[in-house]
Amino acid sequence: MLEKNKDKYGEDQIQVLEGLEAVRKRPGMYIGNTSSTGLHHLVYEIVDNSIDEALAGYCNNIKVIINEDNSIQVEDDGRGMPVGLHTKMQRPAVEVIMTILHAGGKFGGGGYKVSGGLHGVGASVVNALSEKCIVTVKREGHVWQQEYEKGKVFTDLKAIGDCDTTGTTVYFKPDPEIFEEIVFDFDTLEQKLREVAFLNKGINITLIDKRDDNTVEFHYEGGIKSFVSYLNRNKEALHKEPIYVEGLKDNISVEVALQYNDGYNENIFSFANNIDTVEGGTHLVGFKTALTRVFNDYSKKFGHLKENDKNLSGDDIREGLTSVISVKIEDPQFEGQTKTKLGNSEVRGIVDSIVGEGMRTFLEENPAIGKIIVDKALMAARARDAARKARELTRKSVLERSTLPGKLADCSSKDPKECEIYIVEGDSAGGSAKQGRNRRFQAILPLRGKILNVEKQRLDRILNADSIRSMITAFGGGIGTDFDVEKIRYNRIIIMTDADVDGAHIRTLLLTFFYRYMKDLVDGGHVYIAQPPLFKVSKGKKEAYAYTDQELTEVLTEFGGKDNSVNIQRYKGLGEMNAEQLWDTTMDPEKRILLKATVGDAMAADEIFTILMGDKVEPRRAFIQKNAKKVSNLDI
Repeated sequence: MLEKNKDKYGEDQIQVLEGLEAVRKRPGMYIGNTSSTGLHHLVYEIVDNSIDEALAGYCNNIKVIINEDNSIQVEDDGRGMPVGLHTKMQRPAVEVIMTILHAGGKFGGGGYKVSGGLHGVGASVVNALSEKCIVTVKREGHVWQQEYEKGKVFTDLKAIGDCDTTGTTVYFKPDPEIFEEIVFDFDTLEQKLREVAFLNKGINITLIDKRDDNTVEFHYEGGIKSFVSYLNRNKEALHKEPIYVEGLKDNISVEVALQYNDGYNENIFSFANNIDTVEGGTHLVGFKTALTRVFNDYSKKFGHLKENDKNLSGDDIREGLTSVISVKIEDPQFEGQTKTKLGNSEVRGIVDSIVGEGMRTFLEENPAIGKIIVDKALMAARARDAARKARELTRKSVLERSTLPGKLADCSSKDPKECEIYIVEGDSAGGSAKQGRNRRFQAILPLRGKILNVEKQRLDRILNADSIRSMITAFGGGIGTDFDVEKIRYNRIIIMTDADVDGAHIRTLLLTFFYRYMKDLVDGGHVYIAQPPLFKVSKGKKEAYAYTDQELTEVLTEFGGKDNSVNIQRYKGLGEMNAEQLWDTTMDPEKRILLKATVGDAMAADEIFTILMGDKVEPRRAFIQKNAKKVSNLDI
């Protein structure tokens, strides 16, 4: 029988968090986490408020400034936050907005017809998680200002000057007591603000980084049509201009832009009131339904498909498609605080109708482009049939334990939660890994040579590649649309390659394959990259390993400096380590260093894989030149 808890559970144990204390107590509930992702989310929340002003027709210019001390300043030329006394709270309205959760002009009071910040937590949460926050408002002929510290009022609202313009400036410095780091990444903010500018054609957004005197400006008259051109800029488009469809029905605005490229991957990005609905929703369903119906009707009407032929599938029609869907709606229903899926049922039919009508008109007026797209879909259908047969063979082999890949050294445990598999480059490293591993939970799969670059191949070709078939069979979760992360046989899939250029290339090829055809592996945090040491330093009986040049310097200092008695071995490959060394440095869970492969943003990930693994040379050269200084420890 369990011993009764001696601690009294009564009235005194019930805590009431006042004001913004709840936000500081549980910041993850409001911004996701307190890592770099949550830190940058603070900027997005304030920018969203300025964008809401733009959607209402009152704001044309937004400026985001990263100060030298990593504080942020967001300026807009909107109407300015209200400064008069709030009737119910008897405090200035700006103070209510900044200090009370779920307070704002987006709850049916007529402040905004279309808005993304529906929960009214943006400005107040940013204030709560900042050690200092200053709001400056230009309104009613005066410049008003109020200061806060950690979400609490520090100074009363006061007029500090006169003006003949309007707008709001929010300055905030994130609280280091809350966040793991408070260094803003310029590239991350640049990508987000560019996206916002695409979605709001005509608006001017400026990003200024005072830390290194860097400024970029965004202004796109083409809106999401320009967005699609930008997303396809490193790909070979099949038609010069993106197809653009727009319409308004029942106060729901729909915009769709799409363009096909000669690749094999589908990239559709959907937005509702400027919010990136990464999980899709009714607008995405409506778009896909319309596209599939229109192209099948068109194909049969113009003889590309015979009456008795099977319809093209949605996957066939969307092969090589890049598209952006943007809807604006007065009362959007998002699933959860993260707002990643649109749930309004009426949106599906409206998007279906507008896209269907627009695409039918375009195809009838542009038969040459229609034929190019249909021909690609027909080729995709034939390849899909071949891939289905290859997939069935692979699926059957997974069911048979005896048909696991011949080179796989499996582990004895049958519990996927504790099992892990090392994908190892070459037989030599594979031999050391097999000898050095813990056989109970560690499996080893050696791959010979570089795997197929899946960025340039259809699934049927991919499934005929021996190395890829070996991985599919070993993992047990299937591939592509059939992939089921719940069925994988190993909780951790660890890429272990040499610390040289070839090893980096193989690692990139593997990551490309996982991202394109087993994306849930990456999203679920199952893919890791092993970090073998670069150096072994020995002096007499004393030895140590160094994983970076900096660590080597530190080890040499500990050893009393570099002299003739110190031996430094630079590992060129995993095969140079014996089984014991490989275990001690790279495979022992108590000592090893693993990097988890994550995809923070699908759009950025797609761009990187397209640049690095696609056909175009120039974007890859530009990427390498831009990032060369960031790379260390590579033998070239």
